[in-house]
Amino acid sequence: MTRSSTIATELHPSPVEAERRTEILADPGFGRHFSDHMFVSEWTPDQGWHGHSVKPYGPFSVDPATAVLHYAQEIFEGMKAYRHSDGSIWTFRPEVNAARFQRSAERLALPELPVDDFLAAIQALVEVDKEWVPSGAEQSLYIRPFMFASEVFLGVRPAKHVTFAVIMSPAGPYFSSGVKPVSIWLSEHYDRAAPGGTGAVKCGGNYAASLLPQQEAAANGCDQVVFLDPAEHLSLDELGGMNVFLVYGDGTLVTPELNGSILAGVTRASILELADELGHKVDERKVGIDEWRTGVAATEIVEVFACGTAAVVTPISTLKWRGGEVSSGADAGPVTLKIRQRLLDIQYGRVADEHGWMHRLV
Repeated sequence: MTRSSTIATELHPSPVEAERRTEILADPGFGRHFSDHMFVSEWTPDQGWHGHSVKPYGPFSVDPATAVLHYAQEIFEGMKAYRHSDGSIWTFRPEVNAARFQRSAERLALPELPVDDFLAAIQALVEVDKEWVPSGAEQSLYIRPFMFASEVFLGVRPAKHVTFAVIMSPAGPYFSSGVKPVSIWLSEHYDRAAPGGTGAVKCGGNYAASLLPQQEAAANGCDQVVFLDPAEHLSLDELGGMNVFLVYGDGTLVTPELNGSILAGVTRASILELADELGHKVDERKVGIDEWRTGVAATEIVEVFACGTAAVVTPISTLKWRGGEVSSGADAGPVTLKIRQRLLDIQYGRVADEHGWMHRLV
């Protein structure tokens, strides 16, 4: 698939007026507003991927017997487009998202989308809706590629008709009034994923399974929930939608090793690569929950943070559980802030991209 030869474009007959779009971009929030167009492609066993098009954003017509509604055969990704000071538009490590999208597709018995097609779809859509990329501080255009079983059929088997789509939503800064640490609730009775399950891929079922524990976290005054390993319930897994790092007093970063149930986050992988040049050793290994609790209590662990596409790096102040809590400080620590700032500086083009992570779209 290439932008010029195989992607049809149908422009929206009534796009959002420029004045209204300016109002939206001034305070976009997250996931509340959407750009004028979307990308759509279809797959069948006979034709493969076909019908690539950028078209007006609008509803899908979904039959009540559409397979995804019954068997949750779907996957998605989360990315951002950033406007640099010269007006150009870039995205961050999209080939890593594309590769993870392929792994997710394989695990959910969906057809794999070639990496070049994944990138071409995003580029085509951003080119058409480039005016939706905001330019404010820490603002971005959130990009959501997704794939679902669109065959109308109730048999339990991989779908023979699949839809791939991309939609985009302007996003404001995650921390609108300064970086604020969050509190975390330890889920001791619910698992996010299981050995041999889908925890290592990005599918909606994983997030659905985290919603009830998230409610439990909120009921206990916490912002987020952290899960333990599903086999022994002794080691850290990940948060509902983010990976976690512990920072020791000597500057060492410790993060749970990928174990088949932890999602290989793009931000996580980037922090692992950045750590050395920022003067930090990183230790990927099995991390017991008691290491977090006792390490913070003994001031051996001086900072804790989570990371993901939406917030980049989020400081964690408190870990709570039934019968106790530990706090690593009410303010974001210097290591957390340094890593967060370096990632943002690369993404927004304020420092040289020595890793070749940024991909120009427009």
